[in-house]
Amino acid sequence: MENKNQFAFGRRNYLLMIVGLVVLAIGFIIMTLDKEPYGEGFLGITLGPIILVIGFVIEFFAILVKDRK
Repeated sequence: MENKNQFAFGRRNYLLMIVGLVVLAIGFIIMTLDKEPYGEGFLGITLGPIILVIGFVIEFFAILVKDRK
């Protein structure tokens, strides 16, 4: 019989989700730091979006990875 009080994700998944959210927040903050008009400098067009993609990959991985149990 299966335990009905079991969470869908394990501790590892939640830690990866938190790391992904922090990386996403850093990416958005980097994009706002751009001093060029309309955010068309290096930070707004190149570095910020790259960090955001990395954050979304971490989130995707956090959902798909299985817990070790």
